[in-house]
Amino acid sequence: MTAVGSPFRVALTFDAEHPDRPARAGNDTRLLDALAKLEVRATFFVQGRWAEAYPSLAKRIATDGHHIGHHSHYHVRMIGLSGHGLKVDIQRGEEAILEATGVDPHPWFRLPFGSGADDRRVLAAIREAGYRHAGWHLAAVDWEPERSAREVAATVVEGALTRGDGAVVLLHSWPDQAVGALPAIVRRLRTEGATFVGIDELPERAVPRRDAPSAAA
Repeated sequence: MTAVGSPFRVALTFDAEHPDRPARAGNDTRLLDALAKLEVRATFFVQGRWAEAYPSLAKRIATDGHHIGHHSHYHVRMIGLSGHGLKVDIQRGEEAILEATGVDPHPWFRLPFGSGADDRRVLAAIREAGYRHAGWHLAAVDWEPERSAREVAATVVEGALTRGDGAVVLLHSWPDQAVGALPAIVRRLRTEGATFVGIDELPERAVPRRDAPSAAA
């Protein structure tokens, strides 16, 4: 818990990827619109294939001033890839993100599902490519269709207040719940003194190497 008068920075991070559950078209745009209206800067971990499919959206993430990281190219569990497969996925994703956004996604890489975050071989592969895995302190579980936007907002607010300064929150760009929860998250945390930052505004040591103990989409 952050003491009164102490800094209270919250890093909202969104995985921009092809959804693996039913999703309403246009949610990525609605999310970016909401962030702009709320004047919140966030971090987007962009999947390479998603950037290829939606280059204008990927470009907008950059032009809106959000921080951009790498979220692989194919969005597979990278622990199952061979050494060559890891290199190809990382390189292709980097090229696609750079082509679409004009931004080099180094140094932050978020492993899909957090898979490989404790695997030396996977970590060595992303390190060799100049990256470091960016985990999270709390997951909003916004990918589960039975959860409401209110529940997602409550999870984020309570988790960030418990964690305190430097809380890194895992969200996604495609679920209805993420878009619907955002105004309440921002309003309630700002009332508690929070400022919203990209993870590039946090000390490197403050970004968790491993994910919190819940599966991510």
